[in-house]
Amino acid sequence: MKNQIITIIVSILVSGAVAFFVARHFQQPGESVVSQVTDAVPMPDKLTFMGEPVPIHNFDTRESLDRELQVNRLWHSQTILMLKRANRYFPIIEPILKENGVPDDLKYIAVIESSLTNVVSPSGAKGFWQFLSGTAKDFGLEVNDEVDERYNLEKATVAAIDYFKRTKEKFGSWTMAAASYNIGRAGLLKQVGQQKCNNYYDLVLGEETERYIFRAIAIKQIMENPEMYGFTMPKDELYHPIPYTVVSVDSTIADIADFAFEHGTNYKMLKMMNPWLRATKLTNPKRKTYQIKIIDPKFRMVEIDTQTVVMPQDIELN
Repeated sequence: MKNQIITIIVSILVSGAVAFFVARHFQQPGESVVSQVTDAVPMPDKLTFMGEPVPIHNFDTRESLDRELQVNRLWHSQTILMLKRANRYFPIIEPILKENGVPDDLKYIAVIESSLTNVVSPSGAKGFWQFLSGTAKDFGLEVNDEVDERYNLEKATVAAIDYFKRTKEKFGSWTMAAASYNIGRAGLLKQVGQQKCNNYYDLVLGEETERYIFRAIAIKQIMENPEMYGFTMPKDELYHPIPYTVVSVDSTIADIADFAFEHGTNYKMLKMMNPWLRATKLTNPKRKTYQIKIIDPKFRMVEIDTQTVVMPQDIELN
């Protein structure tokens, strides 16, 4: 039996080595590469998050970050997709953060909340920033059967900034404001009172919140240094920003599909560019002005030349 077990283990190791050699040997030029690493995860000597120092010299902080770096480095498919999506969506989020005077690192909260997709959580939180309906309305977002601005990336980002600014004033740090985004203001205030501590890195919190900031820091570290953590992708494999024009609408749209065709696109593309439109019509009883993005059909096409995907790069985005 012992010899059989040894034989099985050796066979598995040899098969893995052969598979890895074949994959590397026959890899085509320009293909994404994810290093099959088993060595220790690179750990930075100094880190900041949202402009605030991370006490990496503390063993508990270091080990918590090590866990999240290891998980995200080895969770190849998800990390690759986040890197690809960031190339499309960070150029939308970053200028809004800068314009409102908040740390650029805030964008990594959107990454860990939704992986930069319009996901719906089991609790009903929606969009990149994962707002619940009540909270979204409290921060000025329209939410009803026809319009749900939790899916409007620009407006939801402004609402998230408003939340973070208010919460930062309450707790005194961006890191604590970020923690409250996960646990809630009331929950964090309760723990601060009980533990007589207002420092995230010294608080005992539930596992999800204790991992929350470290997940964001790990994603930041990997996204800013992808090759260091084994991720190498040609630029052409990233998801590029989508050029569009804007149509202002302050009246009723009886049929979204007809509206799309009238503006040279189709229902699918219009909904993709404007996921906040949740119905097949826009009644608009208050005659609000909505900005609807229209993609030119020719920009939907990509030129595929052997290994290279060419996207339009010289279009000025609105």
